[in-house]
Amino acid sequence: MLHTIILGIVQGLCEFLPVSSSGHLALFQHFFGLGNDNLVAFDLLLHVPTVLVILIFFWRDVVRIIVEWFSGWFSKRKLSGWSYGWAIIIATIMTAAGLPLRKLVDELSSSPLYVGCGLIFTALIMFVVPLISRGRTNSSIMKIAVVVGIAQGIAVLPGVSRSGMTIMAGLLMGLSVSEAFRFSFLISVPAVLGASLLEALKMFKSGEAIFLPEGALWAAIAAFVFGFAALMLVRKVILAGKWGYFSLYCFIVGVTAIVLSL
Repeated sequence: MLHTIILGIVQGLCEFLPVSSSGHLALFQHFFGLGNDNLVAFDLLLHVPTVLVILIFFWRDVVRIIVEWFSGWFSKRKLSGWSYGWAIIIATIMTAAGLPLRKLVDELSSSPLYVGCGLIFTALIMFVVPLISRGRTNSSIMKIAVVVGIAQGIAVLPGVSRSGMTIMAGLLMGLSVSEAFRFSFLISVPAVLGASLLEALKMFKSGEAIFLPEGALWAAIAAFVFGFAALMLVRKVILAGKWGYFSLYCFIVGVTAIVLSL
């Protein structure tokens, strides 16, 4: 049960911190001796509270975008939520380009070596992009959506941080730090829900028994609590421009994972 709750805490923290939640879960499952095959339902369960955290944290943005996007179909006056809603849709479509890699990703995720390489890649991206993105002019919202969506698709690779890649892509396209932060997490909702739905359908079609380890509910609660705290923390840290802490952390964990796998 303790291991289960720890996995919930890891999911909550790492889903929002730019350090790769999937990579950390894979490493913890590996070192706890828990197989990936019987934890699909548990992984899906842990994504519910983290999506809920985003919806609560950004509820004003979510409501405004939904209302303005739907009203855009019936009014000649297009509000900002109209274009922003389309940007989220386009980013989600671009993210889907990473779906063909899903089977390969599942195989690689079981290896600490590949997870470690992904974490080092994340560290390098978070170190380099802030240096070269300063002073860049803002691109059109649709171009930003395409690039950030592709970055989110790349983040299916083990150890590659979704939030790190998408925020960095936003900065590279000229978004401010606060706007890159907001866009990154808003586009994560349809992506995570879509991926979770596909996994759930795959699980039900396979006819395999649904397995939830002891303490799964407490793990979900822990994921929500620690996820909310992590989202507030990452917002504060990235607005202060302290990306170096996350970059250094990913590099250290990545190198450690590679060394332990040899």
